[in-house]
Amino acid sequence: MPLLVQAETPVPWDMAKLEKPPAYRWEKVEGRVHSLFYEGERYHGQATEVFAFYASPATVSGAQPPAGGFPAVVLIHGGGGTAFAEWVYLWAQRGYAAIAMDLGGHRPPDPVWHKKADQEVLAAAAKGDVRTRLPNGGPNQGHPEKFACVQTPDIDDDWPYHAVSNVIRAHSLIRQLPGINPERTAVTGISWGGYTTCIVASVDARFKAAVPVYGCGFLYEGESVQKPAIDQLGDLREEWVRRYDPSRHLVRCQIPMLFVNGTNDVHYPLDSYQKSFESVPHDRKQMRVTVKMAHGHPSGWAPAEIGWYIDHYCRDEVALAKPGEPVKQGEQMAMPYRSERPIRRAQLHYSSDEGARAKREWQSVDAKVTDQVIIAPLPPAGANTWFITLTDDREATISSDIQFVPAVVR
Repeated sequence: MPLLVQAETPVPWDMAKLEKPPAYRWEKVEGRVHSLFYEGERYHGQATEVFAFYASPATVSGAQPPAGGFPAVVLIHGGGGTAFAEWVYLWAQRGYAAIAMDLGGHRPPDPVWHKKADQEVLAAAAKGDVRTRLPNGGPNQGHPEKFACVQTPDIDDDWPYHAVSNVIRAHSLIRQLPGINPERTAVTGISWGGYTTCIVASVDARFKAAVPVYGCGFLYEGESVQKPAIDQLGDLREEWVRRYDPSRHLVRCQIPMLFVNGTNDVHYPLDSYQKSFESVPHDRKQMRVTVKMAHGHPSGWAPAEIGWYIDHYCRDEVALAKPGEPVKQGEQMAMPYRSERPIRRAQLHYSSDEGARAKREWQSVDAKVTDQVIIAPLPPAGANTWFITLTDDREATISSDIQFVPAVVR
């Protein structure tokens, strides 16, 4: 059953306005990765511009759009990040048009290419990653702009408000570019970008799929590293939660979502993650939890399941496996599943440790794969957190819900 969060109406993003393509100007239209500026949300009453990188199969290889146009993806960086040229390039190589914007009012360096095996390869980042503050950029992405922003009555200086608005503007922009299929678009973001993805997918119903990586809601409770900053708001704490915690928005999300996280993530712990997953009120949501997944941008865009999940909704490709609810049967656990591809491996993962979740150790035990059912051993006495994963013949891994013993109070 979905977790129901009773809340007042969150921030009223004006979709009638945001669905209109923003004014934009190309900065560079040569090479594999292009750059542009587009109209952002007004900041302290002043007009702003947002920098973005763009790539597509046409810019990368000269490929012609298929009938209906290329599918497209909007890419949202995390805290301290920026528009990443290598990220749009990766998606363009996969057959998508892609746009990645800077949500901190800056412009990153131009992409750097180097020779590797007689081919030009995009480097991970320009040396030093020196970013330039835009003279007409929006709010920076520091804690004052993310949390203390609620201390003023206006929302036009709130970073979360700008971030969501400017991601939706990027979506409206890419949908109307030549050679793009506007009905086959997706969004994915990493860390704070995953946080933003949760809200964007709950506000902009035009997306066909969304993949928040690490980021989630319920940041105001549990072990979230964001909780102290929220608590410091005092009397305005509940106002921040009402406006900007994804838990207040996910209850309205109708977009298929794949949640991707690790067991030991210090920024977005499993308790908050499971609650966020349960908040989404439909059954097209899925989860991929990995034991001790690293936290970072390259680590966050690396999982192949992100592309396969989006492919299913934007390119009519095979769906990822769909696990059911694990049920105790004697001395074993039985978990039904559906999969269009053969399941090659399944495992039970559990932790018996106490203390901070980011520091707990995990154990993994093989489970038996049978037709439509996974048979796993019972978690041992003392295990307090566990889940089951199943992996198909592509090495695509999907997780069951996270199970807590005793159950987390919801």
